[in-house]
Amino acid sequence: MDLTDRVAVVTGASSGIGEATARALAREGCAVVLAARREDRLERIASEIESELGLGEEDGDGEEEKRTLVVPTDVADEDDVASLIERTQEVFGRIDILVNNAGILRSDPVADADRADLQKQVQVNLLGTMNTTHAALPAVLESGGGDIVAVSSMNVRYPAEKGSAYTASKCGVNGFCRSLRKEMSDEDVRVTIVMPGPVASEMNDWEQWDGRPLNPADVAEAIVFAVSRPAHVELPEITVNTTDKLG
Repeated sequence: MDLTDRVAVVTGASSGIGEATARALAREGCAVVLAARREDRLERIASEIESELGLGEEDGDGEEEKRTLVVPTDVADEDDVASLIERTQEVFGRIDILVNNAGILRSDPVADADRADLQKQVQVNLLGTMNTTHAALPAVLESGGGDIVAVSSMNVRYPAEKGSAYTASKCGVNGFCRSLRKEMSDEDVRVTIVMPGPVASEMNDWEQWDGRPLNPADVAEAIVFAVSRPAHVELPEITVNTTDKLG
């Protein structure tokens, strides 16, 4: 499927998998909405995308072509999420792809963990995915269908020590998406769960690993592959792991 002129919203786009995905979708012709809390990072990334692809230049009518949009967003805040979707529709008029990538990780034993940290991981990773999907789905349906993608984790299958809240939140993401997929069975909306293994990003202390972790671009490539399949092809769950032994 040609992604030219499709509109993609990417949360957690200020670094890591989200940044790599926004860049990759833009290269495929998408208009990209970058959402995260760090506005300065988003503005820099949007500027680099436009520069790389020659975007932001005037079209034949003398108007500047707009292919990126920055919307500072905390996915745990319902008002922020509502503003994200409203602003996207104001500028681009539609939403075809939603990539739920925003997430946080705190590595603490349960007995020693701060309760607020445990709750925050559920609020951002799970409820953030639910908030954004709930807000964006009517626009995706109105556009004639599209793709809902959620970045989960291989921790769902192989839980890590000191990662109980993170693992629980990602198990919730998987359950939410699997149920949503059934709801969308009669609609032209595909729901894909992407489960990466260890990724070299701000979220992980990847330098402690003995092997080679994934690059964010490795995961972004899988996301682009999923949303660019022919309309009759759905990839419900994708695992992306490294071949190197870690730890």
